[in-house]
Amino acid sequence: MSTSIRKDWDTYFMDIAFMAATRSQCPRRHVGAVLVQGKKLLGSAYNGAPMGVPDCSEAGCMLVEEFEVKQVDGQEQMVRKERCIRTIHAEQNLLLFTDRKDREGSTVYVTDQPCWTCANMLANSGITEIVYLRTYPKDSDKVVNLMQHKGITFRQLESYQPPAGIAEASPK
Repeated sequence: MSTSIRKDWDTYFMDIAFMAATRSQCPRRHVGAVLVQGKKLLGSAYNGAPMGVPDCSEAGCMLVEEFEVKQVDGQEQMVRKERCIRTIHAEQNLLLFTDRKDREGSTVYVTDQPCWTCANMLANSGITEIVYLRTYPKDSDKVVNLMQHKGITFRQLESYQPPAGIAEASPK
Protein backbone atom coordinates (compact mmCIF):
# COMPACT_ATOMS: atom_id res chain seq x y z
CA MET A 1 0.00 0.00 0.00
CA SER A 2 1.51 3.32 -1.03
CA THR A 3 1.21 6.34 1.18
CA SER A 4 1.10 9.73 -0.40
CA ILE A 5 1.21 13.12 1.19
CA ARG A 6 -2.11 14.91 0.98
CA LYS A 7 -1.86 18.37 -0.59
CA ASP A 8 -2.79 21.40 1.49
CA TRP A 9 -5.77 23.48 0.29
CA ASP A 10 -3.66 26.29 -1.20
CA THR A 11 -1.72 23.80 -3.32
CA TYR A 12 -4.86 21.94 -4.33
CA PHE A 13 -6.70 25.06 -5.54
CA MET A 14 -3.63 26.59 -7.21
CA ASP A 15 -3.12 23.28 -9.05
CA ILE A 16 -6.69 23.64 -10.36
CA ALA A 17 -5.98 27.25 -11.45
CA PHE A 18 -2.93 26.03 -13.38
CA MET A 19 -5.02 23.25 -14.92
CA ALA A 20 -7.61 25.84 -16.03
CA ALA A 21 -4.77 27.84 -17.63
CA THR A 22 -4.08 24.90 -19.97
CA ARG A 23 -7.33 25.80 -21.79
CA SER A 24 -5.91 29.18 -22.87
CA GLN A 25 -4.90 29.62 -26.50
CA CYS A 26 -2.98 32.84 -25.84
CA PRO A 27 0.54 32.57 -27.29
CA ARG A 28 1.86 35.13 -24.77
CA ARG A 29 0.69 33.79 -21.40
CA HIS A 30 -1.66 31.13 -20.06
CA VAL A 31 -3.54 32.33 -16.97
CA GLY A 32 -6.09 30.42 -14.90
CA ALA A 33 -8.29 31.46 -11.99
CA VAL A 34 -10.64 29.66 -9.61
CA LEU A 35 -13.25 30.88 -7.14
CA VAL A 36 -13.38 29.11 -3.78
CA GLN A 37 -15.83 29.51 -0.90
CA GLY A 38 -14.40 27.76 2.15
CA LYS A 39 -13.21 24.51 0.62
CA LYS A 40 -15.78 24.43 -2.16
CA LEU A 41 -14.78 25.16 -5.77
CA LEU A 42 -17.39 27.47 -7.31
CA GLY A 43 -15.91 28.28 -10.71
CA SER A 44 -12.87 28.32 -12.94
CA ALA A 45 -11.77 30.44 -15.88
CA TYR A 46 -8.84 31.17 -18.18
CA ASN A 47 -7.75 33.98 -20.48
CA GLY A 48 -8.94 33.97 -24.07
CA ALA A 49 -11.08 35.58 -26.75
CA PRO A 50 -14.84 35.90 -26.20
CA MET A 51 -16.80 32.69 -26.84
CA GLY A 52 -17.45 32.07 -30.53
CA VAL A 53 -14.76 34.54 -31.65
CA PRO A 54 -11.50 33.34 -33.20
CA ASP A 55 -8.74 33.40 -30.60
CA CYS A 56 -5.12 34.51 -30.98
CA SER A 57 -3.97 31.06 -32.14
CA GLU A 58 -6.52 31.24 -35.00
CA ALA A 59 -6.59 34.95 -35.88
CA GLY A 60 -3.33 36.24 -34.42
CA CYS A 61 -2.85 38.61 -31.53
CA MET A 62 -4.67 41.93 -31.75
CA LEU A 63 -1.81 44.14 -30.62
CA VAL A 64 -1.95 47.81 -29.72
CA GLU A 65 1.11 49.93 -29.16
CA GLU A 66 1.48 51.74 -25.85
CA PHE A 67 4.16 54.00 -24.44
CA GLU A 68 5.20 53.96 -20.81
CA VAL A 69 7.62 56.15 -18.88
CA LYS A 70 10.16 54.03 -16.99
CA GLN A 71 13.13 54.81 -14.80
CA VAL A 72 16.28 53.43 -16.45
CA ASP A 73 19.60 54.13 -14.75
CA GLY A 74 18.04 57.03 -12.84
CA GLN A 75 16.61 58.67 -15.96
CA GLU A 76 13.12 58.65 -17.38
CA GLN A 77 12.82 56.87 -20.71
CA MET A 78 9.84 56.34 -22.96
CA VAL A 79 9.42 52.59 -23.56
CA ARG A 80 7.27 51.20 -26.37
CA LYS A 81 5.20 48.13 -25.48
CA GLU A 82 2.69 45.98 -27.31
CA ARG A 83 -0.41 44.62 -25.59
CA CYS A 84 -2.98 42.18 -26.93
CA ILE A 85 -6.56 43.40 -26.65
CA ARG A 86 -8.26 40.29 -28.10
CA THR A 87 -8.05 38.41 -24.81
CA ILE A 88 -10.38 38.62 -21.82
CA HIS A 89 -8.32 38.05 -18.68
CA ALA A 90 -8.94 34.94 -16.55
CA GLU A 91 -10.10 37.04 -13.59
CA GLN A 92 -12.59 38.91 -15.79
CA ASN A 93 -13.98 35.64 -17.18
CA LEU A 94 -14.25 34.29 -13.64
CA LEU A 95 -16.32 37.30 -12.60
CA LEU A 96 -18.49 37.06 -15.73
CA PHE A 97 -19.35 33.41 -15.11
CA THR A 98 -19.92 33.38 -11.34
CA ASP A 99 -22.69 34.91 -9.22
CA ARG A 100 -22.15 37.83 -6.85
CA LYS A 101 -23.73 35.86 -3.98
CA ASP A 102 -21.13 33.12 -4.48
CA ARG A 103 -18.28 35.65 -4.51
CA GLU A 104 -19.19 37.25 -1.17
CA GLY A 105 -16.43 36.27 1.28
CA SER A 106 -14.71 33.99 -1.26
CA THR A 107 -11.10 33.49 -2.32
CA VAL A 108 -9.72 33.75 -5.85
CA TYR A 109 -6.71 31.61 -6.74
CA VAL A 110 -5.02 32.93 -9.88
CA THR A 111 -1.80 31.80 -11.55
CA ASP A 112 -0.62 35.40 -12.01
CA GLN A 113 -0.91 38.54 -9.91
CA PRO A 114 -3.87 40.53 -11.28
CA CYS A 115 -3.24 43.57 -13.47
CA TRP A 116 -4.65 46.93 -12.37
CA THR A 117 -7.94 46.51 -14.27
CA CYS A 118 -8.57 43.00 -12.91
CA ALA A 119 -7.58 44.11 -9.40
CA ASN A 120 -10.17 46.90 -9.57
CA MET A 121 -12.84 44.46 -10.68
CA LEU A 122 -11.91 41.92 -8.01
CA ALA A 123 -11.89 44.66 -5.34
CA ASN A 124 -15.51 45.40 -6.20
CA SER A 125 -16.63 41.77 -6.52
CA GLY A 126 -17.20 40.74 -2.91
CA ILE A 127 -14.16 38.49 -2.59
CA THR A 128 -12.02 38.74 0.54
CA GLU A 129 -8.78 37.08 -0.58
CA ILE A 130 -6.58 36.75 -3.67
CA VAL A 131 -3.85 34.10 -3.83
CA TYR A 132 -1.40 34.08 -6.77
CA LEU A 133 1.96 32.66 -7.84
CA ARG A 134 3.66 34.75 -10.54
CA THR A 135 4.12 38.48 -10.02
CA TYR A 136 3.12 41.24 -12.42
CA PRO A 137 5.67 43.95 -11.63
CA LYS A 138 4.10 46.67 -13.80
CA ASP A 139 1.06 47.12 -11.55
CA SER A 140 2.25 45.45 -8.35
CA ASP A 141 2.61 48.48 -6.06
CA LYS A 142 -0.74 49.96 -7.10
CA VAL A 143 -2.51 46.62 -6.74
CA VAL A 144 -1.00 45.92 -3.30
CA ASN A 145 -2.10 49.38 -2.09
CA LEU A 146 -5.62 48.85 -3.44
CA MET A 147 -5.96 45.49 -1.70
CA GLN A 148 -4.69 46.94 1.59
CA HIS A 149 -7.15 49.82 1.30
CA LYS A 150 -10.03 47.41 0.62
CA GLY A 151 -8.98 44.99 3.37
CA ILE A 152 -8.60 42.12 0.89
CA THR A 153 -5.97 39.55 1.83
CA PHE A 154 -3.44 39.48 -1.00
CA ARG A 155 -0.76 36.83 -0.89
CA GLN A 156 1.76 35.14 -3.10
CA LEU A 157 2.39 31.39 -2.76
CA GLU A 158 6.14 31.72 -3.02
CA SER A 159 6.96 28.09 -2.22
CA TYR A 160 4.30 26.64 -4.54
CA GLN A 161 5.45 24.43 -7.42
CA PRO A 162 2.98 23.99 -10.31
CA PRO A 163 2.20 20.43 -11.41
CA ALA A 164 4.97 18.94 -13.57
CA GLY A 165 4.60 19.82 -17.24
CA ILE A 166 1.88 22.44 -16.72
CA ALA A 167 3.75 25.64 -15.87
CA GLU A 168 6.44 24.80 -18.42
CA ALA A 169 3.76 24.73 -21.13
CA SER A 170 2.71 28.28 -20.31
CA PRO A 171 4.50 30.94 -22.36
CA LYS A 172 6.32 33.53 -20.27
